[in-house]
Amino acid sequence: MNIFTGTFLLRLAVAIILVMHSVPGMFNNGINGFGNLYLNQIGFAPLGVPLAWAIKLSHIVAAFCFLFEKYIKWAAIVTIVILVMGIILVHFKEGWFVVGGGRNGVEFNFLLIIVLLTILFPNGIRQNRK
Repeated sequence: MNIFTGTFLLRLAVAIILVMHSVPGMFNNGINGFGNLYLNQIGFAPLGVPLAWAIKLSHIVAAFCFLFEKYIKWAAIVTIVILVMGIILVHFKEGWFVVGGGRNGVEFNFLLIIVLLTILFPNGIRQNRK
């Protein structure tokens, strides 16, 4: 098995981002805060904290999937769904920019979605022509 395929650098980058976006919150109460102070408040109560933990744990599992090139499709699809929901629930109202022209916008999630699609379709999306 050769994990160092053409998408390795993208998979490595996404894995690092997912881990760094998840692990600190596991130790500084950030995940519980996100569940209680945000998800529960927007209508997910009483499931906000378990949902927040499920999201962050899925990031960790997906990171390992990307690193070891196992279950890539499932990891990418689940992560894309989470990123799209993050855009809808959190980032869209903040605008496009993460920094500079705004704060907490959608641009980073958009980029991650495109990178994940590139990992899913490393040869591009082709139509079957007859």
